[in-house]
Amino acid sequence: MCASRSGFLTMRRIKKEAVELVEDVKPKRKRQRTRGKIEELSEVVSPSAYHTFHDPAEICLLRTHLLSWYDLEKRELPWRTLALTEPDVNIRTYAVWVSEIMLQQTQVATVIDYYKKWIKRWPTVADLAAATLEEVNQMWAGLGYYSRGKRLHEGAQKVVSELDGRMPDTVDELLKQLPGVGRYTAAAIGSISLGQVTGAVDGNVIRVLCRMRAIGADCTSPAVTEALWVLANTLVDPERAGDFNQAMMELGARVCTPKGPLCKQCPVRSHCHSYRKVHAKQEQNAKRLLGKKDTKPPALPDIEDCSRSSSGAGVICPLCPTEPWNEELGVQNFPRKPAKKPPRVERTWTCVLTRHGEDGEEEFLLMQRPKQGLLAGLWEFPGFVLEKEDKCEKKHKVALCDRFNKLMGVLLIDTSLQYVGEVRHLFSHIHQTYEVHTLRMQDTDMPPQRENVRWVNRSALEEAAVSTGVKKILKLCDSAGLQKETTSPDAKRLKNDSVIRPRRTNKAKMKASSGSNKQLSLTSFFRTTKQEP
Repeated sequence: MCASRSGFLTMRRIKKEAVELVEDVKPKRKRQRTRGKIEELSEVVSPSAYHTFHDPAEICLLRTHLLSWYDLEKRELPWRTLALTEPDVNIRTYAVWVSEIMLQQTQVATVIDYYKKWIKRWPTVADLAAATLEEVNQMWAGLGYYSRGKRLHEGAQKVVSELDGRMPDTVDELLKQLPGVGRYTAAAIGSISLGQVTGAVDGNVIRVLCRMRAIGADCTSPAVTEALWVLANTLVDPERAGDFNQAMMELGARVCTPKGPLCKQCPVRSHCHSYRKVHAKQEQNAKRLLGKKDTKPPALPDIEDCSRSSSGAGVICPLCPTEPWNEELGVQNFPRKPAKKPPRVERTWTCVLTRHGEDGEEEFLLMQRPKQGLLAGLWEFPGFVLEKEDKCEKKHKVALCDRFNKLMGVLLIDTSLQYVGEVRHLFSHIHQTYEVHTLRMQDTDMPPQRENVRWVNRSALEEAAVSTGVKKILKLCDSAGLQKETTSPDAKRLKNDSVIRPRRTNKAKMKASSGSNKQLSLTSFFRTTKQEP
């Protein structure tokens, strides 16, 4: 049977199944009307056979090419090694689960060290369940997207308390039982650790499949998403499902990259419509330069014509590009993504408050963020987000002092704050700027630590569950040294004792001019609430 005839029959079968599915749900009295609507809709939304794999021989060849390349070129990664060598299916499934959660939105090179430390500390799901969220956040610190670690911890506790310590053993159960596990993650865990025959579609696979089958519509649309999952499930090797899925991801990560793809090194380029189109365009351009006429018809239908050539005139294919082919982009015409929503811009006033601890070590005041939301449960230097239109520095200082008053039970005079500089930090949806101030005290007679407020020394701070933004702020303060001239207009050069002082009054200036270098006491800029007039 020829390819076009096979594609035509496939499309008719899809339409028939869609009609029968709707008829099973709708009342019988609406049968005729429903049939007409579904057939009319399918003429608009059914994808062209040009975007699918309908030749079993081609599918087998693609599997062979891809897996042969993977066997030779794959990276040795700790989770892959563990998945191949660990005989205990429960440990194997847990280990792959951890790796997949860590790899969400994070590069492989970054994950490797975190993964090794994690598995060394918590080698089984029971070990993780017995840990505290504070310990998990501490281990996760710096990896980003902190809710992932929290969900891993919650999932481990659920497995131990509700599933008798046994990890779910099917894709459906993984999806149903584990928090933070979606369609892709469940498929990846199921195929790699359990050998279940299912495709897996992540960002790398989306790019590979869109280029391979010239899918140019918005790759986040429901039609494209479902088409990609159908493709992945069609292509996956039933004998080596986990290896095949990892090979597709490896191909997207190392060869079929977002920019500068290495098409000549691609093991499946002979199956790629985009590569063929680029190659055909190059040949046409070369012939034009040589003054030769192209008398041969193109071997493949043009991408822009696939819906007409495969499904008939006037039929709209939901997977075809809506924009014309850009010859300069080549295969990078695919996939097409929607325009990103610009991140919101925030400014935060932050204060690094330090003191000499009882053992003489420098200590820092940290407060814990709420249990929900951005950076949930992590520790940070006290501060607050500025209103967009509010530019009053005096007001900001007063607000920051009020916050300290609530935290410590003392009233802080706003002129004691010293400006250090700014730190910029990018979240996925926020451009954050921290405006950093410092305050240093020598007195150790401070209010006792509360549940969400604590004093920590430097070594404890470096090991605490803090975000990358906090580490950047600390680095800024270290570079300033608390002894150099600060950058605020009204700041004075700090003395060697590194004690930040309030602005001098006339009386203080006269005292200084008389040669006295006596250090101002803490009461010079602190008053208890009872002393407030």
